[in-house]
Amino acid sequence: MQLTSKDALKMLEKARGKTENNEWIVHSICVGNSAGKIAEALNLNVDYAKTLGYIHDIGKSVGVFSNHVMNGYNYLKDLGYDEKYYNVCLTHSYLNNDVYCTAGGIPPDIPFRTEFIKNHKYTIYEKIINICDLMCTSVNITVDKRLIDIMIRRGAYSNTQYHIKETYKLKEYFDNLLGYNLYELFPEIKNNL
Repeated sequence: MQLTSKDALKMLEKARGKTENNEWIVHSICVGNSAGKIAEALNLNVDYAKTLGYIHDIGKSVGVFSNHVMNGYNYLKDLGYDEKYYNVCLTHSYLNNDVYCTAGGIPPDIPFRTEFIKNHKYTIYEKIINICDLMCTSVNITVDKRLIDIMIRRGAYSNTQYHIKETYKLKEYFDNLLGYNLYELFPEIKNNL
């Protein structure tokens, strides 16, 4: 089953008030809108990119926040959406096809997730969501500022340096794809330095 950005936004609105706070919803809207800008600049499907951004954290509305990647994957799968939608719930948190390349420490062992991330070929859209997740709070910010935000909230761990290095590689990947600094698509970043 297909999902549009309009329906994904409705899904987020239905989730309001179901969790302790709605910050993740504001973040998801920022991720979706940012993904749309990048997709447009790369001549990709803007609505699809926005949709993935809006739903990447939907698992936070249906279970424990700390297990939101699996919750979102299972939730969208159980609703009957195509795998191209629910896969982003898993891939958005892990760079470099590695469950250890994530923010917030070493994740608990979930064999299915580990194998999926290791063997899944990330699409350009999933990579867009990876970078947007690392550029958005309620507004667009630099990856530097976002990484510091994450460390302040979650702490620094044995995998933090690895995650930071891979984040910078991902940013460089998009700079090269675009032929200019990714931040040029987001002039509001200058206001958030």
